[in-house]
Amino acid sequence: MKVEYVTPFVAASMSVVQTLIGSTPARGQLSARPQVFTSQQVNIVCGITGDIEGQVIYGMSVITADKIASQMCGQPIVTFDQLAASAIAELGNMISGNSATLLSQQGYSVDITPPTIVKGTNVKITTLDIPALVIPIEITDIGQLEINVSLQERTKTLAA
Repeated sequence: MKVEYVTPFVAASMSVVQTLIGSTPARGQLSARPQVFTSQQVNIVCGITGDIEGQVIYGMSVITADKIASQMCGQPIVTFDQLAASAIAELGNMISGNSATLLSQQGYSVDITPPTIVKGTNVKITTLDIPALVIPIEITDIGQLEINVSLQERTKTLAA
């Protein structure tokens, strides 16, 4: 996977988290996985389509999700309910949307799919056989947001 596909997601996540939470996040060590996989409890799945295709999964613990949702909603969230899920989905939507803008500035025509929340542990999502780069983002007093980026250039089909 090309670094230029991943860099926009790092930049967008840092910017969006800082804006929403008011805390400067720290990026952890990048790692690779042979396919998209997350062991997080709450996951936001966003599809990427266009010149580049694949999926991005934003994963976190339920506690982290509740803390982020509390910050976004301006009220305490103690149970991961519909309001919390909506806030967390919007977080993924904002990061993915900003990333798509940054990719567009690099000359790629991309679009995002609406975010889907997947809650549970040891979630394995495989629609494309694309390796994933994992970017941990540590948010002070909140927890860790794990971003799994699994993208590839769309294969061109020949016209008949």
